Amino acid sequence: MTALEHPARPADGSGRPRRRVPFPVVDEVARHCLQEEEPETVHIEVHLPGAPDPDRLRTAFTAALRRHPRILMREARGAWYRRRYEWELTEGPDVEVVTFPEARADGLRRARERALCDAPPLTASPPVRLEVVAAPESSGSVLFLTINHTALDGPACLRVLATAAELYGGRDNAPAAPPTRTPATAPAADAPELPSPWTPPARVAHGAPEPSAGNGMLVAELPVPRRPKGSPFTVNDQLMIATALMIAHWNREHGARPRPLRITMPVDDRPRDMSMPIGNGTRLVEVPFGADELTPLLDAEPRPEDVRTLLRRTSDRTRALKALSRPQLGHGATLLTAPVLPVGVRAAVTRGLRRAAAPWTSTTLLSNIGRIPYALDFGDAGAAHAVWFSAPARMPRGLTVTTASTAGRLHLALRWSRTLLGHGDGARLRDLFEHYLHVTEEEPAP
Repeated sequence: MTALEHPARPADGSGRPRRRVPFPVVDEVARHCLQEEEPETVHIEVHLPGAPDPDRLRTAFTAALRRHPRILMREARGAWYRRRYEWELTEGPDVEVVTFPEARADGLRRARERALCDAPPLTASPPVRLEVVAAPESSGSVLFLTINHTALDGPACLRVLATAAELYGGRDNAPAAPPTRTPATAPAADAPELPSPWTPPARVAHGAPEPSAGNGMLVAELPVPRRPKGSPFTVNDQLMIATALMIAHWNREHGARPRPLRITMPVDDRPRDMSMPIGNGTRLVEVPFGADELTPLLDAEPRPEDVRTLLRRTSDRTRALKALSRPQLGHGATLLTAPVLPVGVRAAVTRGLRRAAAPWTSTTLLSNIGRIPYALDFGDAGAAHAVWFSAPARMPRGLTVTTASTAGRLHLALRWSRTLLGHGDGARLRDLFEHYLHVTEEEPAP
């Protein structure tokens, strides 16, 4: 059992956290592959109608960290030949986590840039930073959470932020019940033969890359796609299709021949209440799409029956993948991180295998957080009316799509490697995503 599945506690049952926790598989692989030019950060921005009191927010967030002690950690020092990386758990923060940058007209843009290019260090506890930025053209504010993805993921830090909101505002932030999915039907009999997992998938075609390294990002607010009541497919399936068609259309515009796509999808089975394990707790699965499935839907007016067919097939695939029981990164990563060789040797092997496996890396990653389960009500500062997430977009994928919904709106973040795309390319991809998301709203026949 990993430290993520069972939060660290001593054998004597005293309730005090142990001083050292070995890196789980996900953390170790991320640690091996760190790159200064493209930091592995997760960015969360929460928009509030008002501004929180600085002292009260600092007190509430620090108290929330103590209520989730697994987040209070730093990388323990050690020689290159040690067999494991370890997290050293601390009694409190090593640094001031909550800051209030000076208000300025471009404060929102600068905060987003910092979230993409400036990762909180692993050497200071906790590897998280919370900045409170004045919202432009309003009396509101934006909470920017920047997370070092080697240690933590977005849903875990959102749980901590929900605890801080409850401590700050004194109002219940218990998670809402998750949406139910229509019971499964028999798999479609006309399902095509899917491409072999050994077939290299399509890559996102190069656009107009920028001269600087790092990540770029574009955020947008869209309507949550409609779907008929009782549909076997979910909004996540609609988002999956919109992402696949967006890339297929983009690649066709840039002269790439049609190829199968594979889209990585994080699956998170953790509870959202106070018992939620803090750390990197999602497992990754890959959803395949054949080129012949997508091409008919790239027409100006795709046939409704083709849309319904792809929705049904995608629903069958995502349902089956979510039901699979497998390690977070697969059995190969588990074997690769076994503490047989020193971490320095394993790091070199991991980086070499990552480069060798680049052609087989999935086309992109779609991380759908879904409906934000917490009210995120900060009392006098108000409740969140928009929440954006973004996931790292390092090459060879070079593009990630992250979505969440709050107050009946879909919040989309496109994040890309600047060696692959530029800001104008991001705007074009956003337009394509919005178009194809609308295509999935076609009403099925009775």
